[in-house]
Amino acid sequence: MDTKFNIKFLKKRVLIFSIALIVLFAALVGRLLYVQVFQGGLLQAKATDQWTRGLPVVAERGTIYDRNGAALAVSYTTYNIYVRGREVKEGPSVANFLSQKLELDYNQTLLKVNNKSVSEVLIKMNVESDVAKEIYDKSYSGVYLSESISRYYPYGNLLTQVLGFTTVDNTGQAGIEAYYDELLKGVNGYSLVQSDLQGKQIYNSLTSFVPSVPGCNINMTIDVNIQLKVEQTLEKLIVEQKAKSATAIVMDPNTGEIIAMSTKPSFNLNEVPRDNVETMLEQVKNQAIVDVYEPGSTFKILTMAAALESGSAHLSDSFYCPGYAIIDGQKIKCWKSTGHGSEDLTDGLCNSCNAVFTQLALRIGLDEFYQFFQDFGLGSQTGIEFLGESGGILMNKDSVKTVDLARMGFGQAIAVTPLQLITAISACVNGGYLLQPYMVSSIVSADGTIIEQNEKTVVRQVISNETSALINEMLEKVVSQTGELTFIEGYEVGGKTGTTQKYEDGKISGKYISSFIGTYPASNPEYIVLIVVDEPGTGAYYGSVVASPYAKEIFSAIFEYKNIAKDSDVQLELNIEVPNLVGMSLTQACVTLSKLGLNYEIQGDGGFIIAQLPYPGTMVCKNQSIYLITNTS
Repeated sequence: MDTKFNIKFLKKRVLIFSIALIVLFAALVGRLLYVQVFQGGLLQAKATDQWTRGLPVVAERGTIYDRNGAALAVSYTTYNIYVRGREVKEGPSVANFLSQKLELDYNQTLLKVNNKSVSEVLIKMNVESDVAKEIYDKSYSGVYLSESISRYYPYGNLLTQVLGFTTVDNTGQAGIEAYYDELLKGVNGYSLVQSDLQGKQIYNSLTSFVPSVPGCNINMTIDVNIQLKVEQTLEKLIVEQKAKSATAIVMDPNTGEIIAMSTKPSFNLNEVPRDNVETMLEQVKNQAIVDVYEPGSTFKILTMAAALESGSAHLSDSFYCPGYAIIDGQKIKCWKSTGHGSEDLTDGLCNSCNAVFTQLALRIGLDEFYQFFQDFGLGSQTGIEFLGESGGILMNKDSVKTVDLARMGFGQAIAVTPLQLITAISACVNGGYLLQPYMVSSIVSADGTIIEQNEKTVVRQVISNETSALINEMLEKVVSQTGELTFIEGYEVGGKTGTTQKYEDGKISGKYISSFIGTYPASNPEYIVLIVVDEPGTGAYYGSVVASPYAKEIFSAIFEYKNIAKDSDVQLELNIEVPNLVGMSLTQACVTLSKLGLNYEIQGDGGFIIAQLPYPGTMVCKNQSIYLITNTS
């Protein structure tokens, strides 16, 4: 009885033990499977991190070129300096040498050199090769160099707002550098060496090297030769007109390509003022794309195109300007306080008559005018390859009063970016097609593969070819009748000036924005140029004085650079001497100029002349506009 009980008990124990052994074995197999299969990659990475020490191999950032192949942004090799404190044998000597060569604080450097709690510490980034060589030649134990890439801009302060710049670790921070950062920066590689338990390198051990992949190259539509002239002209404008800032765009109206774009003042891209964040942010802002303003009389081109296209006006229509218009009980002044009298549609544009354009806006009507705004791309982004583009400002249509509609006709009560305006006016002169503007023609990988190719993109047709041809004829007449400030002898240039007052705290201030937009050749434009001057400070603020002469310089430079021959031998006859009008009454001055066959524009509400442009004794041609600055009434 006892023997059977013992055997039965023993068998039970063996069974339990066997089951426990099987469960334990299964658990071990399961754990091993989990560790090797499911966590294998993670643990392998941790192990590699423990027994190796690595340094990054920074990828070469792609080059940015202009349309002719000139390098605008390039990369070159610099070095990052690291220290592995556990390997350093002469801490004070190493810290003293590095702090002197790298212009660093000795005490801070010594703390890093003596830091043995981490495997390695970065001492300084982007060290020039000559200094890096001196450090390398010293052969200090524990001091390591890693290749890096730094950015260099061969033209310095050219294209500041367009190109933008990179951070110290080679990340795009503004402009094209930021917009295309993922394509430009490439893929970093790394270099690994084996180390012991304390993190010291094991010499003659295996070394692993993974090369970096260079970034893509970018080809832009910018022509650096025209860009240079644009920037030189804007710098001259800033000085001569004492302006707060000035912006210019040169575009091909038939393709939407940006040929030049700049805002001044700016800074040298190789010397980014990082210690003055306010200046850096203000001067790197691309005002042509980001800032909005009331365009004033340059907008009249769009109103005219809408009026002709909609059938709201015809060339034979007659208008009368008494110097003002009364809308909703409010008096809207024309810039010529004495009025333009009787005039036809073309005269209205040539005279830049506000009274005519208030009537045109009312004839078109709110719904149709707003449809044209939408068709011209106003109130929405153009889609150009740039971060932070503004869509402009349009009043809610339901909130627009009759007087607001009237003001929109001559470029008030509406805000646009310079890029929006030049894009919309391009549609008026290129046959009627709204195009998407662009600055990058192609993106090419390091091995020559085309990643992206940009071409002319038609968004929609806004006006007919016939209306566009009429606009071109009108713009040529505007320029040919305004005298030597805008006319370029022998060249068929069209254009329109603009002047608008700025608002501060919701009220009209005594500050102005002056502008000019011009086309060449006027009958079938290949170039369109816009200049916008913010707060000219010489006392004169009309676009024809403040902006037009500088657009003339840009056009002249293009003609010379492109070797464009004159369209005709027409020359200005500068046969009228400007009289001294200072001290005269306004009425007497106007009569004097009219007798000489000269036009006039009046600045101020006073009754007597206190200044004039051009100055007395200047030789001008018939129909030249003389600017009369009056005293305060």
